[in-house]
Amino acid sequence: MQQIESGLKVKKTGEEKFIKQNAEMSMRLLEFWQWSQSDLLNNALRGTIAEFIVAKAVNATNEVRVEWDAFDLITPEGLKVEVKSSAYLQSWKQDRDSTISFSIRSAKGWDAATNISSTESIRSADVYVFCLLKEKDRSLVNPLNLDQWQFFILSTEQLNREKGTQKTIGINSLLKMNPIVAGYDELASAVQHAVDR
Repeated sequence: MQQIESGLKVKKTGEEKFIKQNAEMSMRLLEFWQWSQSDLLNNALRGTIAEFIVAKAVNATNEVRVEWDAFDLITPEGLKVEVKSSAYLQSWKQDRDSTISFSIRSAKGWDAATNISSTESIRSADVYVFCLLKEKDRSLVNPLNLDQWQFFILSTEQLNREKGTQKTIGINSLLKMNPIVAGYDELASAVQHAVDR
């Protein structure tokens, strides 16, 4: 019988089985994932998909994702990355496309490694990657299609300098900040370049 040690963040295969009275059941972890994670347009899941896409691009998928950490990703070079996502289409019925906006609020970040929260409200990452799922045709939209995503990258330093304590930013205001605009293939270099410029 497979043992899943509680508290250890080990990547799962999906073949792990549920256990009842110390015996494995036929119910697998993959079935739970299929049940709970198949609505890819769901706001929360779309955000996690965006994080995964950016993590793959910057080679930051060796560790299991940490929920609620002060920033979303850390690159092998040590850059802290915050990932934000938005989309025109949602999983529910819409009368019109959603207005594109991203959260940029500062926060008293929590460090998962130390279990310590910051005493001041700041933007903890070095760089922000704003991910826009740009497809507007409901019959075509697919968050797994990397061609449907556009990425806008800014250093946190620029965001702090130009937007201060502002909590959200719309797409037009974001574009006025002259972010690096990238597709998936350019994302890793764009993240590094945003911090260097």
